[in-house]
Amino acid sequence: MARPPRLRISEIFHSIQGEGLFTGERTAFVRLTGCPLRCSYCDTQYAFTGGEWVSIEEILGTVSGLDVHHVCVTGGEPLAQRDCLLLLASLCDAGYSVSLETSGALDLSAVDPRVVKVVDIKTPASGEADANLWENLEHLGDRDQIKLVICDREDYLWAVEQIGEHRLDRFGTLLFSPAAGSLSPQELAEWILRDRLPVRLQVQLHKLLWGDERGR
Repeated sequence: MARPPRLRISEIFHSIQGEGLFTGERTAFVRLTGCPLRCSYCDTQYAFTGGEWVSIEEILGTVSGLDVHHVCVTGGEPLAQRDCLLLLASLCDAGYSVSLETSGALDLSAVDPRVVKVVDIKTPASGEADANLWENLEHLGDRDQIKLVICDREDYLWAVEQIGEHRLDRFGTLLFSPAAGSLSPQELAEWILRDRLPVRLQVQLHKLLWGDERGR
């Protein structure tokens, strides 16, 4: 008998979404273990390894007990696990509003179209800019979100170049986020205002509420 689909899960928890257009909404977070990238500003290094193998049926059961409308599948890099695609589709089939937080370094073409894709394009200071798979832009639509974490002035100028070169502002939402501890939100806001960029400034609400507490 074939083994039921399963994924290595770092944690499943109930919290307030702290980023993007779902900010402030009660959300079930399903954090998958593993990531092929090593970004300089990563705040979930604990998810690189460990975790437990959990069947999709068990994941759905845990999420159901949290009584939420929105589910965010995150990592690590969720798409590094093959059965993530099945998990996303299963959550959609169950009636949830589903978002996927991904680096954009892995192919997005097979992601269920009902899923809101939140793509974190890597800036030079992340150390992983070469991993950006620009072909993924072809698989984004009006409901999707692009995020760039800005660490310094050089990152900002690079990001502005990408807006022009790749027409990043043609998608649903373009987010600039200051890297915690590297760039102040106020300074980034002043740059955005001065250059009149077609972006949204975002800060991490969950960190304002709970700091770096895990599972928040």
